[in-house]
Amino acid sequence: MTTGDVGTSAREIPFSDADFRAIADLAQTEFGLNLAESKKPLVYSRLSKRLKARQVGSFQSYLTLLNQKEENAERLELISALTTNVTSFFREKHHFDMLRDEAIPRMIQNVKAGQRVRIWSAGCSSGQEPYSIAMTLLEKIPDAARHNVKILATDIDPKIVERARNGQYPLEEATGIPDTMRKAQVVPVADQDFRIGEEPRKLITFAELNLMDAWPFKGPFDAIFCRNVAIYFNQETQQRLWERFREMLVPDGFLFIGHSERVTGPATHSLSGVGITSYRNSGPGGRPTA
Repeated sequence: MTTGDVGTSAREIPFSDADFRAIADLAQTEFGLNLAESKKPLVYSRLSKRLKARQVGSFQSYLTLLNQKEENAERLELISALTTNVTSFFREKHHFDMLRDEAIPRMIQNVKAGQRVRIWSAGCSSGQEPYSIAMTLLEKIPDAARHNVKILATDIDPKIVERARNGQYPLEEATGIPDTMRKAQVVPVADQDFRIGEEPRKLITFAELNLMDAWPFKGPFDAIFCRNVAIYFNQETQQRLWERFREMLVPDGFLFIGHSERVTGPATHSLSGVGITSYRNSGPGGRPTA
């Protein structure tokens, strides 16, 4: 094995430092991912499976394949392999408590006044987060679907978005849902599975979105959840993302981020910490659009 290679036998695919840097550069350019050198073994472990699936014999050949225009699906396989979709219903419960106690009362006022309510789950993974948001809303606004109340749920991975849209999960995952909500909003569909009921599903629109691209909407949102997504980005990209979120929030709107994340940079002038990884927009915010 040469220095910088991963692999110790002829059966393994060579993976040089140059190969890793090329993959890291592509991930940074296309998706904003920041792959530290320490991630090299993980990158090899996950991407070698893609090489075998595509019957490609080297990382140089795989990079050539990724750069072909018609290989957008494989680039999405790349991002799916390099990120981890770990989520659960009502994960980081304090965020949903703040949504219920601090954000939703204002949303109720907007509903009564005939105004819009918008929440964005940015990086929705397999759907547990937006469904938890929807169930929290329905607990306080039971007729939300009959008003201008919408949840946008986006993720970069089309496979994970499709799973989220389907809304079917193993029965053991239901234990994270509070009893009252589980009884009202969960439908058993098999011995080992359950499905999210119609009322929460009516509130949510699922879509594919790369957060590094231009966003095809202008908001504004009453609350944005973007949790455990920015950890994959370098500091400069994170700070740009926080500011873009701030611009999408209504005045006094909420931003909820992951447990190991912190808002830094220019956005801190308007986003004030109001709880554990919870922020409130004290700036002017966005303007309503169709």
